[in-house]
Amino acid sequence: MKKITLFLTLITAASVSFSSAQMVQEPRATEVWDKEPVKVTPGTHGAPPSDAIALDHDAWQSVNGGENKWTLEDGVMTITPGTGDVRTKKSFGDVQLHVEWRIPVLDAKFTDQDRGNSGVFLQQFYEVQVLDSYESKTYNNGQAGSLYKQHIPLVNATKPAMQWQSYDIIYTAPRFGKNGTVISQARMTVMHNGILIQNNVALTGPTVYIGAPAYKLHGDLPIFLQDHDHKVSYRNIWIREL
Repeated sequence: MKKITLFLTLITAASVSFSSAQMVQEPRATEVWDKEPVKVTPGTHGAPPSDAIALDHDAWQSVNGGENKWTLEDGVMTITPGTGDVRTKKSFGDVQLHVEWRIPVLDAKFTDQDRGNSGVFLQQFYEVQVLDSYESKTYNNGQAGSLYKQHIPLVNATKPAMQWQSYDIIYTAPRFGKNGTVISQARMTVMHNGILIQNNVALTGPTVYIGAPAYKLHGDLPIFLQDHDHKVSYRNIWIREL
């Protein structure tokens, strides 16, 4: 009986001690006051946030060298087929990217990958597919919103041709060791027309049409928009460096 009484006394004493320690600690002990986030003003009515870089027609140049040869009308940049891809003059790493795009009306003879094909390439190597996937069929890892031939979109959020669509992309660049080994893979989250279609997925390497992708050491690189022989239009492109 004495042993049980002593045991209960020890437990009670420990509980009182723990409660006293909780009472002594103040809420401020876990409050952080010296790392205030930078204030960013959100955009309204489709405008970019205050810290974004607008990627208008002048922000791009031809990958073949020289000026951007895509047409510009009322703020809308449209591919001039055959002039080649365009790339940003500035290079980027981790980013938040907003892109609005529109597929032209096409004759029914255009099928599969030949329906408004284009693409948004992060760091020039990693593609988010642009395509008319509203009703047209193609391989699932090549439809609109796919991370081309790597990740199928969670859902098909595509609108009909001639309606403006949007991608909001969170991109984390790959990290490499000094000898070119991959420390961490590139990752992407993609919202298509406000719907989550890619959820922080890892890429096994750059986008390739044939074969398996393989990483090669690189640093910051431009954003690319692809000329795939259709008059796909773009507008209101902006980017935030993360």
